[in-house]
Amino acid sequence: MNAPADKNELPKPSNFLRQVIEKDLEHGTYQQRKWGGGPGDAQHHQQGTPDPAKIRTRFPPEPNGYLHVGHAKSICLNFGLARDYGGVCHMRFDDTNPEKEDQEYVDSILDAVKWLGFSWDANGTSHYYHASDYFDFMYRAAEYLITTGNAYVDEQSADEMRHNRGDFGRPGTNSPYRARTPQENLARFREMKDGKLADGAAVLRAKIDMASPNINMRDPAIYRIRRATHHNTGDKWCIYPMYTYAHPIEDALENITHSICTLEFEDQRPFYDWLLDRLAEGGLISQPHPRQYEFARLNLTYVITSKRKLKALVDEKHVTGWDDPRMPTIVGLRRRGYTPESIQLFAERIGVTKSDSWIDYSTLEAALRDDLDPKAARAMAVLDPLKLVITNWGEVMGSDDFLDACSAPVHPHDAARGRREFKFGKEIWIERTDYEEVPPKGYNRLYPGNKVRMKYGHVITCTGATKDADGKVVEVQAELVPDTKSGTPGSDAVKVKGVITWVAAADALTAEVRLYDRLFSVPQPDTSSGKDYHEELNPESLKVVTAFVEPSLKSAQRDEKFQFERHGYFVADLKDHAQDVPVFNRAAGMKDSWGK
Repeated sequence: MNAPADKNELPKPSNFLRQVIEKDLEHGTYQQRKWGGGPGDAQHHQQGTPDPAKIRTRFPPEPNGYLHVGHAKSICLNFGLARDYGGVCHMRFDDTNPEKEDQEYVDSILDAVKWLGFSWDANGTSHYYHASDYFDFMYRAAEYLITTGNAYVDEQSADEMRHNRGDFGRPGTNSPYRARTPQENLARFREMKDGKLADGAAVLRAKIDMASPNINMRDPAIYRIRRATHHNTGDKWCIYPMYTYAHPIEDALENITHSICTLEFEDQRPFYDWLLDRLAEGGLISQPHPRQYEFARLNLTYVITSKRKLKALVDEKHVTGWDDPRMPTIVGLRRRGYTPESIQLFAERIGVTKSDSWIDYSTLEAALRDDLDPKAARAMAVLDPLKLVITNWGEVMGSDDFLDACSAPVHPHDAARGRREFKFGKEIWIERTDYEEVPPKGYNRLYPGNKVRMKYGHVITCTGATKDADGKVVEVQAELVPDTKSGTPGSDAVKVKGVITWVAAADALTAEVRLYDRLFSVPQPDTSSGKDYHEELNPESLKVVTAFVEPSLKSAQRDEKFQFERHGYFVADLKDHAQDVPVFNRAAGMKDSWGK
């Protein structure tokens, strides 16, 4: 775990989860617990020592895809609460569905959690677990439920079970197999385990109440037959626990105190408590057992977070992979230029609530800008180049080939980081939008007769431009105003309203710049518009340009972040960037442009 928060830090914003935890700590709800050194049943923990963790949370993803920004919120929440309250957060894989899980996803998830700045090591112990580590106990618990009359083997077809379950206006109907004796059910369940029944021939169901107004309590299935090789347990099992059965048991064996999940599991909480109450009655798990608390999942505009649909975007080549910078995956955000600190800041700012709402993507971008502004080195770049020729350069400087040395701070608020060096010469690259033959009202950049300052360089006066046969401007001409170089005596004698960025043709570095925009063109894709989400993809989500950047970027390393002055924040691409072939991704503009 990370070290506890510094006592001098500002207090974290309160939310209902913090209030729950603080109340439990005040009342000593879990103070008498013991910890057996690792997960285990009641006897295992009872033989242990007082739990060194004041609380225990967990991050329990299923390894069936790459994590996205919603998972990042959950990671920051679970690990952050444990950190702030002297607890431990467990890293656990809910790997109960062997057909959809893969080691590739396991590796990517572990890497994402570490990259975000969190660890599952605490008190000299690694708290890295798998649900499949507990299959033996889950089976033992299932047999206990059967012997106590709390579970039975049902051999109805899937359609029969669905029909007999009822609906919100009609109570369920008892299965004809519900009245079997515990001995009959136990024998049949063991036949399921021993592979004597076909896939889908039977399920084990909890025996609760088929008339419950909560449909999830109408004898939910807790085990099914599934002949599939598991990435962790191989072919040991042909029956696998259902998630709703496995999850509370995992929490109990790991001594979790606060089981935090999203609102879609709220209706499952009564079963969570029912199951753990039954197992606690039998002395199988420690008391007090975990409690489940639900919070609203993250809905971010211009984003979808369905793993299935994200996988489809990858498979159908709408994006270049799971780490495409337009993807909301953690690997995509990282490649886009997001930092762990910016994502943690975002998670803190959006808070934790019990009601669903949409968070504007600009909130995520603002967190990145706020994190990078004091960190990122500055540089000038020209993304849509237009050549500017200073016609009197040789006359003023003594030679057309003369290059004037200029410099600027690496960071404007940190002089200790030094200065960056570049040249000013006869030919300069400027942005195409920095010239207008007929300027609109309020335009203070280059147009015939107007003076501007070339940032960190000289003042020039625009004299005109050259167009091609189609009327497109291909070159701008200007004259140098002598004795106006920035930082020299008298440089401020000539007053100008416009200042523009530039790169000298003599020492410019050619770079590929990828201008990423939102992946979807509507704020709430795949909701109620009636359109297929494919129709809502933004065809302008990526524009690749050949740009000129200042020579200081020759030393840029992969994943290094910069502020391209006036344009925004950019990162040297994590995969494709090389010093001889520089590639920069736009992470965020200088200001919010979403929805405008």
